Amino acid sequence: MSIRIRAAVLAVTGLLVAGCTSTGTDTGATTGTPRTTSPAADPKAPAANGLPEALTAQRPEWKPCEAPEGGERPGADWRCASVRVPLDHAKPDGETIPVALIRKEARDKSDRIGSLLFNFGGPGASGIDILPRAAQEYRGLNRRYDLVGFDPRGVRRSAGVVCRDDKETAEAEARTDLTPDTAEEEAALVADGAAFGAGCARRSGTVIPHTTTTNTARDLDLVRHVLGDDRLNYLGFSYGTQLGAAYAHLFPSRVGRTVLDAVVDPTAGTMDHARNQTIGFQRALDSHLKSTGEDPKAGTARIARLLERLDRNPLPVGDRKLTDGLALTGIAVTLYSESSWPLLTSALRQAQSGNGAELLALADSYNDRDESGHYSTQSHSQRAISCADSAERPTPAQAKALLPEFRRLSPVFGAFLAWDTAGWCAQWPVKGERVDPDVSAPGAGPILVVGTTGDPATPYEGAERMAKELGTGVGVLISNEGDGHGAYGTSSCVTRTVDAYFLDGKVPAYGTRCS
Repeated sequence: MSIRIRAAVLAVTGLLVAGCTSTGTDTGATTGTPRTTSPAADPKAPAANGLPEALTAQRPEWKPCEAPEGGERPGADWRCASVRVPLDHAKPDGETIPVALIRKEARDKSDRIGSLLFNFGGPGASGIDILPRAAQEYRGLNRRYDLVGFDPRGVRRSAGVVCRDDKETAEAEARTDLTPDTAEEEAALVADGAAFGAGCARRSGTVIPHTTTTNTARDLDLVRHVLGDDRLNYLGFSYGTQLGAAYAHLFPSRVGRTVLDAVVDPTAGTMDHARNQTIGFQRALDSHLKSTGEDPKAGTARIARLLERLDRNPLPVGDRKLTDGLALTGIAVTLYSESSWPLLTSALRQAQSGNGAELLALADSYNDRDESGHYSTQSHSQRAISCADSAERPTPAQAKALLPEFRRLSPVFGAFLAWDTAGWCAQWPVKGERVDPDVSAPGAGPILVVGTTGDPATPYEGAERMAKELGTGVGVLISNEGDGHGAYGTSSCVTRTVDAYFLDGKVPAYGTRCS
């Protein structure tokens, strides 16, 4: 499994960090309350993308929600519905697919602003599953907003992509070396990527040509219209920042109050993204090692030696084995949140003494594998969306050429992320849409862009670039000094700043710093 950008449940849990300063004079600027119609607004009002009346006139039928797979049914104040969207937005009168929604209505109907849509990242995270579990973090926002989650196209209930069954996934996990050392292992890694894509084509061939972020952004605009909102109010984490930026570029005049947290670098292609994550995960590992009193260089060398041993001789764990790839995944997942660092200390100690159970359990949690051996399809959706978005298809030779540099940047993560560039979309059955997306949004209102200095998966520098690319007067950078993937809900300063924007329209000064 790849350690590319993953879901940001971690962005809404964890420790609170106090303190907030500004690098400039706070203008005290506010944005007006978005002009928002009620849920009973005329559904025939023109939609931004000129879709046919059969779609724009939809009224969601809100019903009690079903329990998610392996979870509990959301409470009675949550309701679920779906909206039909074009499978191919170039053919708006053609075949349609559902976009599944979940909603908790605003508590204060008299002071309601409108809907607030969430995307928790991945790509491939299910907003239907995550939002009810995370909703306590947004209780303050729920006073004036309907909280709305959704499964993007290609995810779970929204024509979800399926590529492999559990047996095929387990077999691939056991046989594929994610850091190949021989020509045979290199060929097997690329072959596995090709087999994964072929499985997607067999099982979800109608959907995968259309799982681009651009199409999902167009879906969002129809959802906005059907919900009765003139502008889209939006909170996106991780990959959700890429989606929010795509929406702003396509529909700048319909951007409402928007916040992007744990920001994907819009200027980075496949190679640069892998390089950024190599730096980011090593940076986070160094911080963890320092927190335990260990020299980062020595600690990194110790972990690298463990991975080399596991590459040669995986550790038996029941009827399974802890490989170096699974160990790397287990290490990576703990770096998404500072509150998980003690788990890493314990798991590494156990593995170095010959017990790989803790690291394997951490890898399973990341790979969405339950105790019965069942895997969720989030990784299927993640790859289908990523490979539909990106036109880049790095070759094994190109990946191999990265190894010396990436190993210097991180003896632990470098080889893993270098090889991932070639294995991820290998021989993908669908052409990708583009290399670098255009996220410029001239005419859009202020968009808050939150970057955390110790974020491993979406390093801080990406937030700086996103704020710049959105354009002057649009991107408003907020710098959170801390560790972990995402700041809202973990930094009290960021949370206060974002809430003040969403609830009162107060725009912070560009460069506001939280610590």
